Amino acid sequence: MTEVKYKRVVMKLSGEALAGDKGTGINPPVIKTVAKELKEVHDLGVEIAVVCGGGNMWRGETGEQLGMQRVQADYIGMLATVMNALALQDSLESLGVPTRVQTAIEMRQIAEPYIRRKAVRHLEKNRIVIFAAGTGSPYFSTDTTAALRGAEIDADAILMAKNGVDGIYSADPNIDPSAVKYEELTHLDIIDKGLKVMDTTASSLSMENNIPIVVFNLNKPGNIKKVVEGQKIGTTVRGK
Repeated sequence: MTEVKYKRVVMKLSGEALAGDKGTGINPPVIKTVAKELKEVHDLGVEIAVVCGGGNMWRGETGEQLGMQRVQADYIGMLATVMNALALQDSLESLGVPTRVQTAIEMRQIAEPYIRRKAVRHLEKNRIVIFAAGTGSPYFSTDTTAALRGAEIDADAILMAKNGVDGIYSADPNIDPSAVKYEELTHLDIIDKGLKVMDTTASSLSMENNIPIVVFNLNKPGNIKKVVEGQKIGTTVRGK
C-alpha cells in the first residue's frame, strides 16, 4: 500500500456538502465528484467509512417551525441521511468501488443493519462502508455518530469535509474579516473556546478515545487525498 498517514478513516460528509451551490437536495455533479475523490483515496489502500449528514434534506429548524416534537423531527433527519447514503453508494459503485450501506435503524430491503464486526470486516475486504441513520437515537447529531463509529472501528482519524470552509476559525470568516484560522487545536480547545466545529458530545467522545480530527474544504479537488497523505491543509484537532 502507498505510504499514507491515516490507514483507516471516518469521513464525515455534511448534507450541505452534497447539495453544493443548490443548497438543498442532492446535486448530481457534486456527489459524482465526491465519489471520484473517495475512489482516489480508496485506490491508495486506505480503509474508508463514511458518515452522511442529512441537512440538505431536512433540518431540525424545519421541525421546530412545524411545531413538531424533537424526537419525531430527529427521526425524519435520520431518514434523510439514508437517502444521501444510497445516492453516494450508487455513485461509488458506478466507478467500480465496492460499497456497503449500514443503517442504525433496520431497513433490510435497502441496507444492512449496523453491526460493528461486520463493518470492520467490510473495511478489511477493501469495501467502503457508509453509515446512515445516525446513531439510531434522537438527540444525537451525525457529528456524534462520526465520533462514535470512529471509536468503534478503531479509526486513525475523522475527516470533517466542509462545504467551502478550509478549516477552523476563531469566528465565522464570512462575517468577521478579522477571524483567525487555527492550524492545530486540541479537543479541549474546541470545547473551551466554544468553537462551532461539532457538538460537545462529539468532541468529548473524540477526546476520550484519542482520535484526531481534520477539518478541511471539500470543494477543493484532491483535498481528501492530501489529508490522508498527511499534507498540511485545513485544521488538525489533536488527540491527547
